Amino acid sequence: MTPAEIDVDTWLEHAADPELTELDALLAAAFAGRSRRLWTGVFWGGSEQEIIGYGDLVQSRPRGPDVEWFVVGLARQKKHLSLYVNAVEDRRYLAQVYADRLGRVKVGAASLGFGSVADLDRDVLIEMLAEAARLTAETS
Repeated sequence: MTPAEIDVDTWLEHAADPELTELDALLAAAFAGRSRRLWTGVFWGGSEQEIIGYGDLVQSRPRGPDVEWFVVGLARQKKHLSLYVNAVEDRRYLAQVYADRLGRVKVGAASLGFGSVADLDRDVLIEMLAEAARLTAETS
């Protein structure tokens, strides 16, 4: 995936998805002053994706070159929303650290899937985003 030349606000207007817009406002506030851009292309696993990324991060890979990426990403899937949280605390992705408190979420290594914004505990989400921003302040 690579950053697109499309303005995020324009993309959100065309998406006409109130939940994406609501989550974008929370994420943009948590990462104020840091990058906010649309990433497009083939995601790991082979699916074509459009992800709004917040903050910049360089991820080391065990094999191959380092990858420029986002700290937190937001995407609409066919049947759910996804948050990709690439911040790490004590060698654990924050998605795993906060999963039990976030509400009705499905947890991957660094991802959270949920049916709607209503499934999330908003206060815990804001806490997790603030922690992700804090942990990555030097890299973004």
